[in-house]
Amino acid sequence: MKKLATLALAGLMAAGPAMADLVFPSLSYRTGPYAAGGIPFADGYADYFTLLNQRDGGIGGVMTNVIECETAYNTERGVECYESTRGEGALVYQPLSTGITYQLIPRVTADGIPLHSMGYGRTSAANGEVFEWVFNYPGNYWDSASVITNYLLSINDGSLEGKKIVLLYHNSAYGREPIRTLEVLSEQYGFELVQLAVDHPGQEQGNQWLTIRRERPDYVVMWGWGVMNQVAVQEAANIRFPMDHFIGNWWSGAEHDVTPAGAAADGYLSLNMNGVGDLPVLDQIQEHVIDAGLAAGDGSNLGSVLYIRGMYAAMLAAEAAATAQEIHGVADITPAMMRDGMEALNITEERMEELGMAGVGPAFAVSCSNHGGPGMGRIQQWNAADQRWVTVTDFIAPDDSVTQPLIDEDSAAFAAENAIEPRNCDS
Repeated sequence: MKKLATLALAGLMAAGPAMADLVFPSLSYRTGPYAAGGIPFADGYADYFTLLNQRDGGIGGVMTNVIECETAYNTERGVECYESTRGEGALVYQPLSTGITYQLIPRVTADGIPLHSMGYGRTSAANGEVFEWVFNYPGNYWDSASVITNYLLSINDGSLEGKKIVLLYHNSAYGREPIRTLEVLSEQYGFELVQLAVDHPGQEQGNQWLTIRRERPDYVVMWGWGVMNQVAVQEAANIRFPMDHFIGNWWSGAEHDVTPAGAAADGYLSLNMNGVGDLPVLDQIQEHVIDAGLAAGDGSNLGSVLYIRGMYAAMLAAEAAATAQEIHGVADITPAMMRDGMEALNITEERMEELGMAGVGPAFAVSCSNHGGPGMGRIQQWNAADQRWVTVTDFIAPDDSVTQPLIDEDSAAFAAENAIEPRNCDS
């Protein structure tokens, strides 16, 4: 009997405990005025995790589970989604909304759950000494404002002196985020900055474009989202503003932003944090996910700008989870372990190629002090005849001498207001 009991115990130990899924909540918005952008991102995010399950058996032998909760891009509903899913073993939250991000920062900090606002949210969260649980790699809004300015410098012989630039922005926390940086840059480079706000959701822009026609700016830079982008591109066409002098940020450069204007949108420019074009991973998703009937959507968004961005966000989360598993020597990681993996994340060109995503983003490494990544972006241009985005620059770096002092100042103020003792990342 003792021998049988020993063999039974050995068998149980060999089998090991049943591991729970690795849970990745998706705070999506497939409804409301911003659904056109929310749907492809959510599809790409979910489909990549499904690919990992179908092709690889999950991450480190543990299956993944994407819990989707509809926010309709509403801050209150976003907080409700967080509260209803955080007890499900959530490893990291991607709010996909600056307003929701601001509300969740104190909550995730108290609950010990990482938050990743990829290219949006509170810019100063790039300071990991203050924001231990918040990450915004591979770039933030102040980076993107600097990158656009550096691009304009490059096509104007290094000088913007005397130029007039209009900032057309969504009148929200998101849209107001780059103002401080552009004000500093306007003083540094001698250009006049004209600020024009567009109220939610952005369908009414007649007065703003009358002002633009009257002001005759050299360039219009847009911080838009959803229907605001479509309306702005059409309004620019109506007043015959040159499209190659109209530049959107990386949330104002998707296919649905330009196609309604038809041929009139040709030449429109935008920043992009992720690559476009053929990627081997897209063929793998087609085979293992879409053709298998497991896609989050109808499969029509595969390869679009925001589908790839959602897929990119999922890849970064999956790579951080794998890093956490390696650091801690366990497959069934906790949110705290996930945070460690995110802070030790190292995305190399070689790894992106292995994943079938060569050039999807810049190579970068996260650290204790730098939760924001390199902040690089590429300029892309809309080719209306071919109905596709064409990348026209290599990755452009931001000016850290401008952005870093602003990050330091804002994060220090946040720490003081919230009685946070910054970590010493040099110890």
